[in-house]
Amino acid sequence: MSFKKIFGSLFVFSILNVSLHAQTTDLGNIHGNFQIDAANYQRDTIIGADPGSEVFRYNAFGNINYTKGGFSAGMRFESYNPPLIGYLAGYKGSGVPYRFARYQHKDIDITVGNFYEQFGSGITLRAYENRGLLYDNALDGMRVIFTPKNGITLKGLVGKQRTYFSLSPGVVRGLDGEVNIMELFDSVLGNYKTKVIIGGSFVSKYQVDQDPTFVLPENVGTSAGRISVLRGGFNFNAEYAYKINDPSLQNKLSYKPGQAIIASTSYGTNGFSVMLAGKMLDNMSFRSDRDATNTIAMINYQPDLSKFHTYSLMAYYPYGTQANGEVGGSAEIQYKVKKGTLLGGKYGMDITLNGSVFYALDTIGILPIKDTLRQYKYSTNYGNVGDEFYHDLNIEITKKLSKKLKFTLMYANQFLNQSVVQFNTLDKDEHPDIKTHIGVLDVTYKYKSNSAIRFETQGFFGAYDYKDAKYESNGELNKKNNTGSWISGLIEWTPNTHWSITIADQYNYNNPIVAKRVHYYFGMIGYTNGPTRISVSYGRQRQGIFCAGGVCRFVPSSSGLSINISSSF
Repeated sequence: MSFKKIFGSLFVFSILNVSLHAQTTDLGNIHGNFQIDAANYQRDTIIGADPGSEVFRYNAFGNINYTKGGFSAGMRFESYNPPLIGYLAGYKGSGVPYRFARYQHKDIDITVGNFYEQFGSGITLRAYENRGLLYDNALDGMRVIFTPKNGITLKGLVGKQRTYFSLSPGVVRGLDGEVNIMELFDSVLGNYKTKVIIGGSFVSKYQVDQDPTFVLPENVGTSAGRISVLRGGFNFNAEYAYKINDPSLQNKLSYKPGQAIIASTSYGTNGFSVMLAGKMLDNMSFRSDRDATNTIAMINYQPDLSKFHTYSLMAYYPYGTQANGEVGGSAEIQYKVKKGTLLGGKYGMDITLNGSVFYALDTIGILPIKDTLRQYKYSTNYGNVGDEFYHDLNIEITKKLSKKLKFTLMYANQFLNQSVVQFNTLDKDEHPDIKTHIGVLDVTYKYKSNSAIRFETQGFFGAYDYKDAKYESNGELNKKNNTGSWISGLIEWTPNTHWSITIADQYNYNNPIVAKRVHYYFGMIGYTNGPTRISVSYGRQRQGIFCAGGVCRFVPSSSGLSINISSSF
């Protein structure tokens, strides 16, 4: 497919948009959206980018949904020929992997086909989509939601999960119940300001055992209980889950049962809020295909409690949830300095303190034994923690200096045990611990209504602790892959509500290998009109890991021209 064909598709969608809006309400309502992300890659030996022979790649999808009364139906067409660099190659091709029909009437809600669903925090089941990761574990089957009485919600489902353009081999079955006590006993407790919600879920998967050596459980179940308490600005949530033995490729065929606890509490009032969250995961990988890797066939969701950074250098070494075992938590305090005070000045000031830290579990391994019923097993000392995986301590200050000028100042101290977290190895010579200090200054000047210019600079210092590193005769750092420190700059100009222009550069200014002190330049022009957005960009993308919600994907180096088109109707 060429850019000409893509623009042709955009024209077809535009005509379809006009015709759909012309339909009368008696026939129901049709709505949808589409998105095309395409790139023409080029070889760039300076950064090691080699797209191979398939230099043109794209990710594209289009949703069309129909609703009339309590009935709704829809479908999504997707095409990847092949997918953009950095996405799983298994998505190559085109098809309709998502289609559904749903009927809602009073106390019943029935869906057949594909659907997304989440029980509680998601630790037993979460089927969802994240386009940035090209992650989609939608279920294909049937779901029923029943509300027999106000305050009671019951859910039941069965189906198989999406795997690229096919389905995983395992069958997923789930039940969930939730009771809002105040709503259930509204006549007695209706005036109470405190709300208490309790719930529980059970999810199982069935997969045939075809292993010639080990006896693997074909039915694996996980159960959980949860509670939420809300009163005014106070909010508390907790959930505990237990999973029976589930040997898989990810946990190295461990027959140890899994368990998890996730809890969070927050309080907010005028100008002040505080949040605390913690979790413990032990052998909680749960997939409908025991041999799957990467993000394929994941039944449950194990949330990442660390801060999601939008600034590029702060997000360069993100943390990915360790399903085989981790313990840790996060805390955040937000405070708005009042107007008229010494620090607040005329417009006030926002200060956010955030911190997160995660450790390995303190485990004691038991060697594999020659028993077809068991393989690797270990015990866990829950009263202690193991090696540190990650920490991120940061502060963010946002202040408006005048009606036209405001700034954001941010600092973070980060640590990443990358050998374990990103590469699943103990080889710290090849993948040493990362210790960094990162600073950001972001200034926006709104020189007139709907027009602004934004300046951003970032500094990333002390990527590796390489004080004991040895240099080879050719000047390369022996087995350290050290990239040194970085500095970046960005200018974004928005002349009006429709147009935006961005230029940026990241410079690896003190890489120990002089030839790798490279500029990663980037430029983009964007146009927005109502629900439609078109952008064209050109530049370099450096190699790294991209994470969202604890789920990660590897992004290789790339260089070239990209176009992004999205709209809705």
